Order: sequence, then C-alpha cells, then structure tokens
Amino acid sequence: MRVLLVGGGGREHAIAEAIARSRRDPHLYAAMSRKNPGIARLCREFILIKEIDPAIVDFAVKNKIELAVIGPETPLAAGIPDMLWDAGIPVVGPRRLAAQIEFDKAWTRNFMKKYNIAGLPGFRVFRKGESGTDEYIDELGDVVIKPAGLTGGKGVKVMGDHFGIEGAKAYAREVLKNDDLVIEERLIGEEFTVQAFVDGSVLAFAPAVQDHKRAFEGDKGPNTGGMGSYNDAKDILPFMKESDYSGAKKIMIDAVMAVRKETGVPYQGVLYGQFMATAKGISVIEFNARFGDPEAMNVIPLIENDFLDVCLAVVTGTLGKTKVAFKKQATVCKYAVPEGYPDDPAKDSVVEIGNTGNAHVFYSSVYEKDGWVYTTGSRAIAILGTAGTIHDAEKIAQDGLLALKGRLYSRRDIGTEELIRKRIKHMEKLRA
Repeated sequence: MRVLLVGGGGREHAIAEAIARSRRDPHLYAAMSRKNPGIARLCREFILIKEIDPAIVDFAVKNKIELAVIGPETPLAAGIPDMLWDAGIPVVGPRRLAAQIEFDKAWTRNFMKKYNIAGLPGFRVFRKGESGTDEYIDELGDVVIKPAGLTGGKGVKVMGDHFGIEGAKAYAREVLKNDDLVIEERLIGEEFTVQAFVDGSVLAFAPAVQDHKRAFEGDKGPNTGGMGSYNDAKDILPFMKESDYSGAKKIMIDAVMAVRKETGVPYQGVLYGQFMATAKGISVIEFNARFGDPEAMNVIPLIENDFLDVCLAVVTGTLGKTKVAFKKQATVCKYAVPEGYPDDPAKDSVVEIGNTGNAHVFYSSVYEKDGWVYTTGSRAIAILGTAGTIHDAEKIAQDGLLALKGRLYSRRDIGTEELIRKRIKHMEKLRA
C-alpha cells in the first residue's frame, strides 16, 4: 500500500514508525520541510518541500499514493487535504472548513457558543483593529490572551504567569494590530489532553495525556511547543476523576457532530481536545485538528491495532466496526531541546546519540548532513520510556536522555513522583 506522510517532526516520526509496522506491506513516501533522518530511513522516497505547498499533491499523484496522513496543522490550514481528496486520494486529516476548529480560535469559541458545547469559559472575540480590550480585561480581572491564528503553541499568554494586568492590555493591543484576538477568563486547575481518531461520526479515544508547555523545571519560563508529556497505564491521569475523561469525550463527540452541521463537511482525521480540570468541572482550553506533539509519542506506540487499518476506517467512515485498543502501559516522553530554547536557541550544533537503552528515540526538528545530525533551533530529539508504571517509564526516559551528547537541555522533572504528587495535591485542594 502506497502511503504519503506530510510533516517532518517528532510526531510524524512516531506516525511513520506506526505505518512501517503495518502488515499491509506499506510503501512510505514523505513530504517534509527538512530531512528528518528517522522518517527518511523508513521511506521509499521523500521530497523536501514546504508542508503547505500544493506541489505535494503532484508528488502524491506521481507516486500513485493510496492514502495520505497529515501530521502538522499548517497543511490543514492551507487546505492540502481538500486538494488531495480532489485528486482522488483519501486523507487522514480534516478538510480546511473542519480544521478551522484549530486554526481560528475566534471561530471555535463562537462555534462552541452557537451549538451550546459544554466547557466554554467566559470569552470575547475582538477583530483586528478593534478597541475595547482594556475595558474587557478590567471586567474579567484575570485573563488569557489568545491570537486567533496559528502560533505554534507560543502565542497564548496567561496573566500572572507572563505579565500583570497592564502587560496583558499592552499585549492585546499589540496582537490586534495584525490578528483577531480572543480574551478569555483564566482557568485554574490541571491541564490534560484527550486525542481521538474520527471518521466523521464515530470517535476512537486514546488515554489522557498531560503535556508540559513551560521551558523550565517547576513549570517556569516561557511557553514552548511542549517539553514532554506522560500518560498512565489506564485511561485517566493520577489527578483526574473518571468524570473528567467521560466529560471530555462527550464534548469532543458533540464538537464533531456540530462541525458537520456548521460546515457541511464531515470531520475525518484526528481530534485533539485540551482541557482544564477545575474546581467546577472541566473546561475546553482548545481543540487541535491533529495529534499533539509530544502527545502523539505517548499514545501512537500503544495502539494495538494495525495503524493503517485504523486510518482506512477513518477515511471510509467505518471506525464503528473497528475496535481500537491501546496497551495498558504508562509512557513518559521528554524532549531534548537546544541550549537557550525557546528565546535564543543554539542552532546548527551537532547531536550525537549513544546507547539509549530501553528508551525509544524520535527525531524532531533536526536535519541530517554528511552523516551528522544537527539542531535547527526548535525541539530536537524526543525520548520515550514505556513501562507498567509512570515511575518506571520516567526512569527509562531519563536514562535515555543521558545518551544524548550536544548543546542540549531537557526538563528532568516530567513524569517524576514529586511533580505528579504536586498535581494530585493541587486538584484535591481545588475540589475541596
């Protein structure tokens, strides 16, 4: 089976490995902006191209691609799935109208309000150049500022963490010069993510994962694309209640059904729901129209099914006939990033990978040249530990990180007992 993968990061390396494990004799092709050595080794052929370039469709047609899988968000916003479908190639990744749920935060909040989807925080949308943000920030008192468009996980700013009230007002005014803006009430609680395969009407849910956006240990520093993540050997995380997970699933089902009503387009691909467990229940932080990065690395290796069987069920609308199962194991994923990331990262420095033991290595934003692997300035290498408990998975991941040599930094606290106990105590205090 001829399969095209669009994207060249750590998430896509995890997808590529899952495709390569298929019993369907896959011939893998890839379109990526730089040569990811992990993906390249698994490919029959790859093309180095911007992931929003319509020439991807020509590459797919030339190679008689039978199925395409989209990794990142930018090709979704550019309508690459629409073009591939129009060329007769089925795609795991929603069409542009459905993918708005990620790339237009203003659209999504108004959409949730229109269809009465649960978990909606207090919010207001401001259009580019509009005034009144100062007054609304004063009214809410504690806010999150979100540019409406895609920002690679780094544009959202939280009051109290990034700035005070005057800083929030200044940032809102700055964003509005170039983009629409959403101002929301700040939610207090613990974040968790639920990801699901979607065939237009049926959703197959993965275990909950917690990502760690902050650059430094103790959840300090600027936001990043994600420094690491973990899941437990069951569907929920240690600080969660079963009702958090079931509530999140219902919200995602309601959103998929409402997308079809609103746009006339079935949502086919992967839906990522990021939620905040609070004292009052769960709220929706955001939706993404694809697997998370790093959260993909936690759940994709746990899929018991043949990955391509699941993908084909997504594009044929037959997910209800496919029981998607995940191994009951815990995972901890930790990113090694260039020194100085995200503000002033060391670029074009060599990364050497020694014996990582039982850990799994996923190449992310690196490139290969003359047999050497180099950093690009973004997240470089993800190391995954898998075991029966979070504690054991964390040890495997941390030991694996020690095998990396180069100008790199990683958070050692992700998945540790100390950090997880802190999460549990935080939620117990809030719920009390």
